[in-house]
Amino acid sequence: MTTKANFPVTAGPVVVPYGHVIGNEKWRGSEIAQRLQGKIRLIFEDGLGLVDFHLSNRTCILYISEADLVAGNEFKRRLVRFRNASSLEGIVIVERTPISDQYFLAVQKLVVLELGMVVFPVANQGEASQLITQLVREQSKDQNSNPFLRKQSSQLAEPSLLRTVQQIPGVGRTKALLLLQQFGSIHRLCNASVKELELVVGQTLAQQIYNFLCS
Repeated sequence: MTTKANFPVTAGPVVVPYGHVIGNEKWRGSEIAQRLQGKIRLIFEDGLGLVDFHLSNRTCILYISEADLVAGNEFKRRLVRFRNASSLEGIVIVERTPISDQYFLAVQKLVVLELGMVVFPVANQGEASQLITQLVREQSKDQNSNPFLRKQSSQLAEPSLLRTVQQIPGVGRTKALLLLQQFGSIHRLCNASVKELELVVGQTLAQQIYNFLCS
């Protein structure tokens, strides 16, 4: 019997038909699957390995539940294995609940700062299904309106980056926009000095941001 530690990242190249989502067989019958039915075309396949849902041939979702967060570090190993072995664009959905909230900031820093992926917090599987539906529709809309794939990627990334930066303590939407405009990416923001941050947000908040990113 294959153990979790030996699961392949994926079973091989996954071709996602236009307008569909391919879900890992383990999600059949789940609340996410039930809520997605009727909104998007959901196909289940066995052997997707670490991936929970494929939104397209190059974008996939890894889902971290409240139980995963409370249970220990297995989910971290899963994320690292995926990032090290896959060239897919990974979107990580994390259940941020009153029970799991204490773990969220550490997960966010791992996903965004160390692994270079996008993270979205959700309250439950119902909210996750709404997010997946929105992401699929945004990708479809971009593909229809613009033949240049790079625009599709940037339109998906910008809202998620903004949302991530806003989760830094003390940073609202306006400050997040200024920081992204100045530094352009999370990685450059993490490498900024206190003085560089001060030029954008002032001394007090600059020190708070620096302490958060470097802790």
